Amino acid sequence: MLSLVRQVARRRSQLCGLPALVRASPCLHHSTGATQPPLHTASSVRLESRSRTSRPTCNSMSSSVASGLSSYSSMASTGAGPATALADAAPDLYTIPPPSPRGERKPGQLEQWQVKQYFEDGFLVVPDFFTPEELAPVCEAVEECVDVLANRLYDGGKIADKCENAGFYKRLTLLEKQFKGTAVLLHKMGALPPAFRQLWANERLLNVVEQFIGPNIAGNPVWNLRTKTPSNEQTTVPWHQDNSYFDPSALHTLMPTAWIPLIDANTTNGCMQMVRGGHRKGVTATHTCCAGGTWYVDLSEDEMVKTLGVDMERDVCTCEVPYGGVLLLNNAVPHRSLENFSNDVRWSLDLRWQVPDKPNGFYGLKDSVLMRSEADPSLEIDWEEFALVDRTKLQERDVGWESEGAFDTTIHGPWMRRWEIVHHNKHTASLLDQSDSMESSLHPRT
Repeated sequence: MLSLVRQVARRRSQLCGLPALVRASPCLHHSTGATQPPLHTASSVRLESRSRTSRPTCNSMSSSVASGLSSYSSMASTGAGPATALADAAPDLYTIPPPSPRGERKPGQLEQWQVKQYFEDGFLVVPDFFTPEELAPVCEAVEECVDVLANRLYDGGKIADKCENAGFYKRLTLLEKQFKGTAVLLHKMGALPPAFRQLWANERLLNVVEQFIGPNIAGNPVWNLRTKTPSNEQTTVPWHQDNSYFDPSALHTLMPTAWIPLIDANTTNGCMQMVRGGHRKGVTATHTCCAGGTWYVDLSEDEMVKTLGVDMERDVCTCEVPYGGVLLLNNAVPHRSLENFSNDVRWSLDLRWQVPDKPNGFYGLKDSVLMRSEADPSLEIDWEEFALVDRTKLQERDVGWESEGAFDTTIHGPWMRRWEIVHHNKHTASLLDQSDSMESSLHPRT
């Protein structure tokens, strides 16, 4: 563990030469014209005198599974995915905080102005939430996952060097150079080691989630280890709302998300950008599929302006989050990740929660995991049953994809059927094959 902590500390000391005052502000605004957004100079950054977070600096400061299946079935059969998504709205869900409990705040809980900012902006950066000691086991668990994958690739004849001494921030990149798609394979593994579970159910983190959705809390089945290797299209996520990946029933379920980087995340290595206030109408804009050579859906800036009522010149905020910090967001606010132009892997985890009796939006494929119950304060989380269900296999099966083996670097899922496919690639092959089969059955050769 000591060597890993030293690696993290060394990366924290290499802040790419950013001005000290800029580093103190975890959210920086930029105009969306440039490929890589410029940082404001120290004199142009306006900082709030608040202890636990900084407000984004912008130019203008201004259960049920049945329900989900029903919505999805209707959408898929009629081809009215985008229309269905826009026909409903839940603005209050995303903009009005629940009543604040009386008494002292629980450990880790936010101040009321921070809760208000979360619901007003759609996101909040807390730069000093975790200690290095809390995150070190998570980094170690990631290292173990990389080691498992490296052994599989080596035994399968896909790589010649396991790069065992390369270090936490370099090894995956070196493996990727030997076998293109290694980062995708790790993303698909879906391993949930004890350290990930402990982070997801961290008491202070759940106390914060309680401020957003109340005392009954479940973990949503959609969580991710982000394997953002340098200059890799497959790990660079374009503009989207998280609701675009869920079935339409999820629009009425508030899903607080914690995006937790395992390195100082900045504009160089691919931090997050948010569109402040893009959640306020409580709708899911029309997305398309799939972006470039990826499995990601895409949300155009014109569509955000038209449907969500945002100003892309004023509302885009670049969120730099230090190691130990957390970016909290909801499932309706538009966001994306920037490309990683550094030489290190920008590791991160995104974890989601929701009220247990609301639809989890995962097309009826996997249940949420109960983490807190007001009726049962001594609840023990049933991790084993939850972890046994392989989300990747379920979503592939749902779209009729048969995996091509342990080294299949494609990703398929039901969100691809929700939106118009304007660009096909290897990830949409399952849907393309189905379309060809349907065409053949409708118009057989004679």
